[in-house]
Amino acid sequence: MEVACLDLEGVLVPEIWIGVAERTGIAALRATTRDVPDYDELMRQRLFHLDQNGLGIADIQAVIETLDPLPGALSFLDWLRERFQVVILSDTFYEFATPLMRRLNWPTLFCNHLDVDVGGKIVNYRLRQADQKRQAVKALRALNFRTIAAGDSYNDTNMMAAADAGIFFRPPSAIAQKFPQFPIAQTYEEMREAFRHASSRSIG
Repeated sequence: MEVACLDLEGVLVPEIWIGVAERTGIAALRATTRDVPDYDELMRQRLFHLDQNGLGIADIQAVIETLDPLPGALSFLDWLRERFQVVILSDTFYEFATPLMRRLNWPTLFCNHLDVDVGGKIVNYRLRQADQKRQAVKALRALNFRTIAAGDSYNDTNMMAAADAGIFFRPPSAIAQKFPQFPIAQTYEEMREAFRHASSRSIG
């Protein structure tokens, strides 16, 4: 049995924080793991700007309610689920993810949690586990699953390296150049072909 491990933002749905930045006009919130490889540094930066601008969980959830899957993402995910077990491995938070999971027909999601006070202020974040994407892939392989991992950014490269095969989906050129061992897909049809190629089975 093979398991497909997918990043969420940038692979199946738009980047949440870019959407928040566009809605609020706070340019600093546009930064993602494509820009800041250190996730703790990135999250501390985000929490600082939310606090400085008086934004809470409800403001971000309102933006997320407006986001749809990327064009073609749902049909690709449906194709994938017919051929693989599928797990979404994301650095997002369960407090954000529900509307997106509903629009993707409820795939399995492993992600993190936020600490939110009674007034709706996001005061901290809690990782499920350090380097949890890579650890999840390692655990699946320890259970004798063959894994194929796909992502778009710095924080996906550890899980891609830990998997039996890794695939980039629309990565920034600077990141792709640092990790030339991973094939690149720019469209969902190219992603299908990359999964066919990476699979140990003959799949349609």
